[in-house]
Amino acid sequence: MGRGRLRIYLGAAPGVGKTYAMLSEAHRRLERGTDCVVGYVEHHARPRTEVMLHGLEHVARRDLEYRGSAFTEMDVDAVLARRPQVALVDELAHTNVPGSRNTKRWQDVEELLAAGIDVISTVNIQHLESLGDVVESITGVRQQETVPDEVVRRADQIELVDMSPQALRRRMAHGNIYQPDKVDAALSNYFRPGNLTALRELALLWVADRVDEYLTEYRSEHQVSRIWGSRERIVVGLTGGPEGRTLIRRAARLAEKGAGGEVLAVYISRSDGLTAASPKELAVQRTLVEDLGGTFHHVVGDDIPAALLDFARGVNATQIVLGSSRRRSWQYVFGPGVGATVARESGPDLDVHIVTHGQVAKGRGLPVARGARLGRARIVWGWIVGLLGPVVAAVLLNTVDLGLANDMLLFLAIVVAAALLGGLFPALASAAFGSLLLNYFYTPPLHRFTIADPKNIVAIAIFIGVGLSVASVVDLAARRTHQAARLRAESEILSFLAGNVLRGETSLEELLERVRETFGMDLAALLERQSDVEPWTVVGRVGHGPVTLRPEDADVDVPVGDHLALALTGRVLPAEDRRVLAAFAAQAAVVLDRRRLKEEAVQARALAEGNRIRTALLAAVSHDLRTPLASIKASVSSLRSDDVEWSDEDRAELLAGIEEGADRLDHLVGNLLDMSRLQTGTVTPIIREIDLDEVVPMALGGVPEGSVELDVPETLPMVAVDPGLLERAVANLVENAVKYSPDRTPVLVAASALADRVEVRVVDRGPGVPDEAKERIFAPFQRHGDAPRGAGVGLGLAVARGFAEAMAGTLSAEDTPGGGLTMVLTLPAATPASGTLPSPVRPERRAS
Repeated sequence: MGRGRLRIYLGAAPGVGKTYAMLSEAHRRLERGTDCVVGYVEHHARPRTEVMLHGLEHVARRDLEYRGSAFTEMDVDAVLARRPQVALVDELAHTNVPGSRNTKRWQDVEELLAAGIDVISTVNIQHLESLGDVVESITGVRQQETVPDEVVRRADQIELVDMSPQALRRRMAHGNIYQPDKVDAALSNYFRPGNLTALRELALLWVADRVDEYLTEYRSEHQVSRIWGSRERIVVGLTGGPEGRTLIRRAARLAEKGAGGEVLAVYISRSDGLTAASPKELAVQRTLVEDLGGTFHHVVGDDIPAALLDFARGVNATQIVLGSSRRRSWQYVFGPGVGATVARESGPDLDVHIVTHGQVAKGRGLPVARGARLGRARIVWGWIVGLLGPVVAAVLLNTVDLGLANDMLLFLAIVVAAALLGGLFPALASAAFGSLLLNYFYTPPLHRFTIADPKNIVAIAIFIGVGLSVASVVDLAARRTHQAARLRAESEILSFLAGNVLRGETSLEELLERVRETFGMDLAALLERQSDVEPWTVVGRVGHGPVTLRPEDADVDVPVGDHLALALTGRVLPAEDRRVLAAFAAQAAVVLDRRRLKEEAVQARALAEGNRIRTALLAAVSHDLRTPLASIKASVSSLRSDDVEWSDEDRAELLAGIEEGADRLDHLVGNLLDMSRLQTGTVTPIIREIDLDEVVPMALGGVPEGSVELDVPETLPMVAVDPGLLERAVANLVENAVKYSPDRTPVLVAASALADRVEVRVVDRGPGVPDEAKERIFAPFQRHGDAPRGAGVGLGLAVARGFAEAMAGTLSAEDTPGGGLTMVLTLPAATPASGTLPSPVRPERRAS
C-alpha cells in the first residue's frame, strides 16, 4: 500500500476562496467516479460555500467536551474505517481540542496519508511556521496556530488561490466573508490594503520558490542541461580582486529589473584564470552579496570557464556578469582570457555581461601561466615545437655551416622550448629526435647513424643529458606549482568551513550542500549505523535522486570512524580530492555531534529544572502544606473529643478554622498542579472572545470583601483569551496584592485599551519590590523579602505569568507611584487585527 497524495490550496488571507476551490475540486472528482468524502470542512456560514457541501458524503465528526463546552473535531478513526480514495480536510494548521487523537490537524492528515488515502486541504500563508515573524511585523499579530513548512513543502501539489486586495475587500464589504457587524472592523484592521498586499506577495513568492524546487528536481531527473529562462538568475564571477564589489552591485541592479531576480556570486578556486584572490576581500564581497539578498558560492574547478558555465547551467542561470580582464596586453599570448572564453561558449540561452571597472589592464599579481599546470593547448604546442623544430633547424643548417657546437646549441634551444611549452615528454622526444638528426646530418661520417670521432659521442651525450635535465626541471616546477595552487584552494575552503563550523553558523544540511556544490555532485548524504551488523540510516541529505542505503553503493564514500560515512553520488572524483572530502566528513561528524549535544543539553536543562521543581515541591510539602493540614487535624480532633463540651460559638470557630485550612490547602495544591502543567507544556488554551467584566469579578471570590476596588469600563473591546486561564491568573495577582497591601487600603484592579491590546493593572500600596528583583519574583518557589513561611509556596506569580504567555499575553511588574507594586497583565484584543476573528460556527477557531 503506497502513501496517499496531498494537495493543498494555499491562500494569502481568509476569504480568498480556498475552501470553495477545494469543494469544487471534490465535485469534479465525483463526476469522474472518484470516491471522495468530507472529513472536516468549515463553511463559516458563507452561503456559497455551504451550497458546495451539498451532494458530498460527510464522515460524522467526533464530539468532545472541554471545560464545560462541547466541540467537534474530525474523527480520524471513522475516516480510516470508511477508507475513501480522497478525503477533504479543511484548515491544516488548526489546533485540535485537548482530548483529540492528535494535537494538530496536520498530524491527523499525516495518518490519513500513511494509510494510502489522498487528502485535499487548505492553509493560509500566515500559518506557515517560518513566516511567523514576518507576518507579525506586517500585521502586528503573532499567529498561534502554525504548521511546519516541511509539511506543506512535501505536498504533491500546491495550488495558490489568489485574489487582489481590492477584490477581497469588495467581498468583505458585500458580507461574503464575515457577518455585517464585523465588516467595518475587519476592513479597518486586518484587511487593510497594505496588509493584504504584503500577505499576497508573501504567498506568491513562497509558491514561486516551491515551483522553482519542482523545476530543479525535474531538470535533474531528466538530465536537462539546457537553460530554461523561467526566472532571472544572475551569476557573478568573482576573482577576489577589488572589482568584485562593482560586479555584485551591477548584478543586483540587473536583478531588480526583473521580478524575483536572484544573484549568485561564485568564486572558483584554481591556479589560473580567476587567481590572486584576497581572503579578506572575498569576505567583504560575501557580506555585500548577502546584504543585497544574494548568495555566495565557493567552487573548485580545473577549468575556470568550464566550471563557471557548469555552475551557471546547474542553477539554471540566465545571465553571467564578469569583469573586464585585468591582464596586460602581453599576457594575452597565453590565451583569450576567461571572459572571452565564457562569452564564446555560453551559447544562445545564457547572456554574458562584461563590466568595466577601475582595475582593467592593471595586471595581476602573477602572470597567468605561472600559476597553472600545463594545459592541453600548451602540451600540443610542446609536441609541435619538439618534433617540427628539429626538422626546420636541420633544413636551415643545411644551407649554412655553423659548426657542430653551434648546431647542437640550436637543437638544445629547441629542446628547452619544447620543455617550457609541453613539459617532460615533448622535451624527451625532441632531445631524442634532435640527437638523431645531429648524428645523421652533422656528425662524420655524414648521412649515416654512426659516429667516428669519440668527441662527438661525448657532445651528443651531453646534449641529451642537458635536454633531459631541463625537461625534468620544467615538468617538476609545473607539478609543484599545480600542487601549491591546489593546496591553496583547499586551504581557503577548509579555513572558511572550519570558521563557520566553529562559530556554529553551519547546520548539517548546509554543510552537506556545501560539499555537493563544491564538487558538483547530485546528492550528498551522511549515513550512520549503531553497530557493524545493523543497517545504515540517513541522518542528513541534500540534493536530488535516490539515496544509497550503503556507503559502498555511492560513487564516492568517505568513512568517519566505524559507524559514520559521507556518501556522494553523481560522478567519481579523483583520489586527490579525497583529502578535502575527508575534512568535510570530519566536520560533518562534528556538526552532528554538536547538534546532538545541544539536544541533550536541552533535555539536561529540562531535567535539572524538573529536579529543582521537585526539590522545592518537597520543601513546600514538608512545611507549607503541613501547616493547613495540622490546623484542620487539630480542629477535627477537638470537635470529636468527648472530654469537652463545646459551645455553639466554639464549634463555629473550629469549623471556620477547618474551612480556612481547607481553602488554603486547595489553593496551594491548585497552584502546584498548574505549575506542573506549565512545566510539562500541557497547557493548551482554548481562545475565545470574551468581555473582561465577565471574568475579572469571578476572580475576586477568594479575597475579603471590600479589599479590592474594581474599575473595568464596559466600553473596552473584547479580549481573545481562555476565560479559565485568565480567571486563575487574575485571581493569583489579586491574592498576592491583597496579601502585601496595608490594612484598609484596597487593591485597585483597573483595565484600559491600548492599540490592539488590553491592559489589566493590579495596583497595591505595599512595600514594593526593588528593580533587581522584579523578574525574580516570577520564578517558581520564590518569595520576596520577609514573607512568612505560611504565606504560600511562591507559585502564584509564576503560574500567572505562565498562563498569560500561553494566551499570547505578557505579565510584568512596575513600581506604583507613591509606593507599592503594580502588576501589568497585557492581553490581545479580540479585533480583526488580532487574528482571532470569531467563526459563526465555532467561536474559538479563526476563519481561513
